[in-house]
Amino acid sequence: MSKATTEASNPELPEVNETSSVVLIVDDNPANLGVLSDFLDEAGFEVLVAQDGESAIAKVEYASPDIILLDIMMPGIDGFETCRRLKANTDTQDIPIVFMSALADTPDKVKGLSIGAVDYITKPFQQEEVLARVRLHLKLRFLTKQLAAQNELLEQRVQERTADLNKALDELKKAQVKLIQSEKMSSLGQLVAGVAHEINNPVNFIYGNLVHAKDYTDDIVEILQLYRDRYADNDPEIAEKIEDYDLDFLVTDLPKLLQSMQVGADRIRSIVLSLRNFSRMDEAELKYVNIHEGIDSTLMILHNRIKTKHDRPGVEIRKEYGELPQIECYAGQLNQVFMNLITNALDAVDERNKQLSPEEVKEYPGYVSIRSWSSEERDRIFVEVSDNGLGISEETRQKIFEPFYTTKPVGKGTGMGLAICYSIVVDKHSGQISCHSQPNQGSTFLVEVPVRQSHHDT
Repeated sequence: MSKATTEASNPELPEVNETSSVVLIVDDNPANLGVLSDFLDEAGFEVLVAQDGESAIAKVEYASPDIILLDIMMPGIDGFETCRRLKANTDTQDIPIVFMSALADTPDKVKGLSIGAVDYITKPFQQEEVLARVRLHLKLRFLTKQLAAQNELLEQRVQERTADLNKALDELKKAQVKLIQSEKMSSLGQLVAGVAHEINNPVNFIYGNLVHAKDYTDDIVEILQLYRDRYADNDPEIAEKIEDYDLDFLVTDLPKLLQSMQVGADRIRSIVLSLRNFSRMDEAELKYVNIHEGIDSTLMILHNRIKTKHDRPGVEIRKEYGELPQIECYAGQLNQVFMNLITNALDAVDERNKQLSPEEVKEYPGYVSIRSWSSEERDRIFVEVSDNGLGISEETRQKIFEPFYTTKPVGKGTGMGLAICYSIVVDKHSGQISCHSQPNQGSTFLVEVPVRQSHHDT
């Protein structure tokens, strides 16, 4: 008989050779055993024999056959019980069992098939029929094995492809973050440059002339005082004008007015300087800077969010600056990190204040704490931004650095702020950023960056 083979459609699967299969014959009749084993041996099968159920089970444990031909009426445990035990064992439950018995009643056949047998042959049997059924069930078994192997291989490839897709998705998100970050910084730089240019020149003109205006005013006031002393009493018209315009008030208030203008000009100059310092678009390369200047610039820009208003209580800013060395960084980008962290902290405090009564807010005011320190051993600096806002849940905390994840309502946030912070700190500066928070316990963000960068391409 020629060897029949069934090759797997996938080259990674093993080839199947039916005639190299092992057949176990279990029968207490030596004559049946001899005839059937010789016939199957001539057909090219490797044949094992057993004369009772116990010995069959023992033989299966050390020489697993590909198919079992099992008699029912045997000494000791019968074929039904032998079948049950084999099917109850995970190591042997997949071996196909074909009953061969003189019990030809339908209930016996139904019982045999119901406990796990794949076929039932009644005695006396025809050898060619047994051979045909053995071939059929071996082919089904091998096809089942092939299908299982293909499914396993397919599952493995699906897992690999899923991992590749997840990796590609993560890379895409990172690319989106970098693109948005770059666009935001570019837009911010253009805006700040335009605002600074348009405001700086007229402000400098006003600021520079206020000093002369004060001197001129002092001179004019002195002359007016002299005129009043010399001529007011002798000229009723002058005396009337002095009284109508309340010259004493004008002389007293005009210097105060000029002083207020001086303070306002100083304030505008400080804001322009803070905007330029915050953006640092003229310093796009790595440079050594004072981190505290960037934080103070951020606080200056956010002054309107911090101060008390008629419809909103102010937020206390607690600064605990340590001694920090100048660090090598992309200053504008790190300032963006502090802007995002402080803005989020102010938002959290505002939401907390909305849930409290004015008396409670007065007793337990909202605050944002900014601490900094350095580690000479690790050659790193640390900046911690904390608040006593509403805090966040553990589930949310694990997602806050993911792109486009936000807990804010529609129109209030894009979910990019903290993702950009993570990208700037971790990817651009080889640092770390972490968050510790609990609901109703506030939040703490810790930024850690090296004092010097390794000058790798970013």
